[in-house]
Amino acid sequence: MVWLVLVGFQCYFGPGIQLPGSIFLSTIRFYPLLISHFVGNQLLYLNKIFALKNQLFSSHLKLHFVVLIYGFTAILGKLISLPAAQLVWYRMLIAVVAFYLFIRWKKTDLSINRQQFFTLFGIGIIVAIHWITFFGAIKISNVSVTLGCLATATLFTSLLEPFFFRKRINAVEVIVGLLIIMGLYLIFRFETRYSLGITVALISAFLAGLFTVINKKMVVNQKASVISFYEMLGGLTGITIYLLFSGSDQSPLVLPSPMDFVYLLILGTICTAYAFAVQVDVMKHLSAYIVALTINLEPVYGIVMAYFIFGETEHMTGGFYIGTAIILVSVLGFPVYHYYLRKRSLKYYK
Repeated sequence: MVWLVLVGFQCYFGPGIQLPGSIFLSTIRFYPLLISHFVGNQLLYLNKIFALKNQLFSSHLKLHFVVLIYGFTAILGKLISLPAAQLVWYRMLIAVVAFYLFIRWKKTDLSINRQQFFTLFGIGIIVAIHWITFFGAIKISNVSVTLGCLATATLFTSLLEPFFFRKRINAVEVIVGLLIIMGLYLIFRFETRYSLGITVALISAFLAGLFTVINKKMVVNQKASVISFYEMLGGLTGITIYLLFSGSDQSPLVLPSPMDFVYLLILGTICTAYAFAVQVDVMKHLSAYIVALTINLEPVYGIVMAYFIFGETEHMTGGFYIGTAIILVSVLGFPVYHYYLRKRSLKYYK
């Protein structure tokens, strides 16, 4: 730096100002190195910025692709001809194998204590019933009705959280809940032909909320992949017992057709294990708020895909779309409110 100042000083005042010969010669010798070092540091800094932006952009794309996959789950549920319980049994079997291979690949420790084991098994059974009612609602009604009602899981989560975590009920959560109920009323009002499917879908949404709240306690103590593995194993065990003792004279399991088998593989690997792994990966670069907000778009992606794939069977009345829009705006607006509330409180304490 001193050399650069001396050279600049001489250039400014002209040759009348003489620098010591040794300093001048060393300055001339190292000047290109100094310039290259400065430019190199700036380029390195810019590269880091561009790499970070590219990583964030890539993470956003991956997250939306995962949400698209989640929406496609409902499409597969309608395409697969198996009964809901058997469909979920195959899905969980494939997911257990996929999660086990994933855990072994990551060299993650699978050991848990007895209490955690039975708790995760219980949660797995709740997940299994949630999926059975979810796919059952699709088969009773259609994809649009099921996904529209499934968006109410946020309402059930907000109602169950104060009970499990002993916290106050938020007034805004009550308002959001009332808006969701208004949206549900419109769906019921204009789609009476699907009343049974709507009821089953709401049971599925309640179980999704229950699973989310209970699972929130478990994630603190264990890795998400280990939790998911034991939950899938618990759900698989529960459905197996149910199918064995369901009292049917026929075989408890029907072998899927070749096309159903392909759909089941996609459902168990891409729509379950892969989607889970990518969702966990993007959370390293994106905030929990962004992830939660984006996942709430699942019904939108699913309803749009169903509309184009299945055509007339997914065409609903205007009242249905208004009711679904009210539910989705409420669900998407809820995390936005929490985000800005938290941001304002942080500014207040600074």
